[in-house]
Parts: sequence; C-alpha cells; structure tokens
Amino acid sequence: MFDPKSFLASIFSAAVAAANPDRMIRDYLPPRPTGRTIVIGAGKGSAQMASAFERAWAAPMEGLVVTRYGFGAQCERTEIIEAAHPVPDAAGLNASKRILEKVSGLTADDLVVALISGGGSALLPSPAPGLTLADEIAVNEALLDSGAPIMAMNAVRKHLSTIKGGRLALAAHPAKVVSLIICDIPGDNPALVASGPTVPDPADRADALNFIATYDVRLSARVMAHLNSAVADAPSPSDPRFVGNEVHVIASAAVSLEAAAAEARKHGVEAVILSDAIEGEAREVGQVHAAIAREVAIRNRPFPKPVVILSGGETTVTLRAKAKGGRNSELLLSFALGIDGLSSVSALAADTDGIDGSEDNAGAFADGSTVARMRGAGLDARAMLAGNNAWTAFDAVGDLFVPGPTGTNVNDFRAIFVR
Repeated sequence: MFDPKSFLASIFSAAVAAANPDRMIRDYLPPRPTGRTIVIGAGKGSAQMASAFERAWAAPMEGLVVTRYGFGAQCERTEIIEAAHPVPDAAGLNASKRILEKVSGLTADDLVVALISGGGSALLPSPAPGLTLADEIAVNEALLDSGAPIMAMNAVRKHLSTIKGGRLALAAHPAKVVSLIICDIPGDNPALVASGPTVPDPADRADALNFIATYDVRLSARVMAHLNSAVADAPSPSDPRFVGNEVHVIASAAVSLEAAAAEARKHGVEAVILSDAIEGEAREVGQVHAAIAREVAIRNRPFPKPVVILSGGETTVTLRAKAKGGRNSELLLSFALGIDGLSSVSALAADTDGIDGSEDNAGAFADGSTVARMRGAGLDARAMLAGNNAWTAFDAVGDLFVPGPTGTNVNDFRAIFVR
C-alpha cells in the first residue's frame, strides 16, 4: 500500500488546485467599462487573485490589494501591500486608507473589481471615528480568544469599522462593484468573507451586542460605548446604492472537497464527504471525527474500508493558555487521542491557505501511533491539548505539514484514511 502521508498530501493538493484563482477568474470576468477599471482586494489569496486577473484582463486597469506577510505575488499593474494576520498592524491600516482613497471620486462609468478571500478582515483594519488601531487589535484578539464562530466575529467587527460590512462598496458608489470571492466561510455566505467589505449582511448592532454577551467577549468601555451608539450602524443590504453590484463566489470548500474525493478515487480508494460546513470547538470536532474513524476501523461501518473521510468548515479554539497551536493542529491532536492504537487510521488536518494559526505549518498528520510517539518524546498529548500547545506536540514527532502559502483559502480541510 502507498505511503499514507503522501496519499493524504496529494488529496490536499487536489483540493487546493480546485480553488486556484487562475482556473476560476476567467469564468467571471465582467464586461469592460467605458471608464476606468480599478482592482482592489484583501485576503490571504488576494495577491494571487490579482496576478490571475491581470493575466486575464486585456484592457487598461490599475489596482491595489493587501495580503498577509509572505503571501505576495508578482503583479505588473497591481500594487501589493503586505500586512499582519491574524492580528492587524499599521501596514494594514495604511492599506485600508489607500484602498478607500483608490475608490473615491469614481463615476457610474467606472468599474471596481474586488478580489476578496479569507483573512481580509484582519488585513483591513479601519477603526471607526473615535477608535484607534489599538482598539481594533484588542477587539480582534478578544474575539479570537473567545471561541466565537466567524459569523459572530464578523458581526462585531463590521460595526467598529469604516470599511467592512459593505462600506467599501458604498465608498466606490456610483461605480459598479463586482466582487470575486474565494469563500472560506461554512455555508458559502459571501457577506461573511473578510467581514464583507463590499457585501453587506443583515446582522445589526443588536446582533453584535448579543454575540458579545453570549461568548463573553471582553471589550473596552470605549468600544462598547461605540457599539451602543447609532453611529455604529452598518449599511443595510436593502440600501439602493448596492443595486447593480455583482457578487460571485468563484471558489469554495464544497468544490475543493469534491476535487479531493476525485483524487482519492484515482488511487483506488473510495471517498465520502461528511460536510463542507463543520463548525464548533476544534477539540470537540476532533473527538467526533475520531469516533467515526474508530467505527469504520473496528466495525467497518458506516463506510466500508478502505475509505477516505473528508470534511471542511471552520472550527474555533477557546484559548486556555498562550502556547503554539492552531485550530487544525488542535483538532488533530484531539483526534489522535481518540484513535490512539488504531494502526489502520491516518489523517491530515490543514488550512487550505497553507498557514494554521500563527506558525508556518498548514496543519499536521496523525495516526494510531502519534500519542505513543509523543510520549516517547517526553510529551503528554493530553496535557499538550489542554494547554493549546498542539504545534509543539506535532513538531516533536516530525508530523507538522508545511506546504507553504497556497495562494487561496477555502478554509479547513480534513482527510481521514482508514485502510
């Protein structure tokens, strides 16, 4: 039988290739305008999207996009700014200011093409009047630590911003805005990608305040005062200035998982997709996946062996300690504890953008020997999980998965191979 790690990595590669901007953007090119074409963008895949758009767009254009440090791409007509993710920095603040300037003063004859991918929320800090970058950083950190789902985080973020929640599209009015989106959100809601700079959603201030209370998000008095004021209200989807704009999801987890399943079948292994929209606490999702793998391995149900079990979505991590981790590696460490001793099970959990958390790995591999090998390296896997220290645990046994930045982002990817 082939090497499980190589097999799982090939499936991941197929999923990423299915979300490659070069393959998708050509199918969604808008008609050439009589006026100017302005390309803007934000996200961990925005530079590669801009590069792909340049190759596909024969007409004059100018552009400016912001991406994460180290995620840049070669462009001739689009300026690339790199900034911090997942916690915003001054470079992102400058990028937001310049992007807003880029779309100001346009006419109805002009076209704005917005290239949006996951990660754009942190890369587009633009505090509301009376707030500062430090406030936005503190909000972002509190949200990341809370374990709140992406829908809740974005509802809060957009009410504290001058660029999120559709405000960037309004800044470009009366120019037509065409948003091309690589979606990393469970359910493929484009308004939630990067907190929807060009796409409004119906969540209002009451929803944001409810999420803050539900997930016990600790925010400063100044931020709460802003959220309790009508000046924080975000644009409504019914605002007539959005009429005529277009929104296209050009890549998503659903398409990528189907590509991964097809790749597995090329190797003669059947594949099943549990869901492309799994959310929840990472360690708990890991336990559920482990239970399914055990059932298949021991009882040959609900799927007959050999099989690859695929899933996607976006889990969350409630931080209990400041250590090295990430939601995919944390999920997989929990999974490893659940399949300890099962020699027929191997798995990969990784973020399709190539980065899990703040380190340089996309995720990690695990199998039935992982926990024992960690023990041999002097580590207690259960204690490492309790301390949000999954990166250190997998690094100790050489099981980190480091493909590098992929140029796209359709969220978490999980593949469990039961031989």
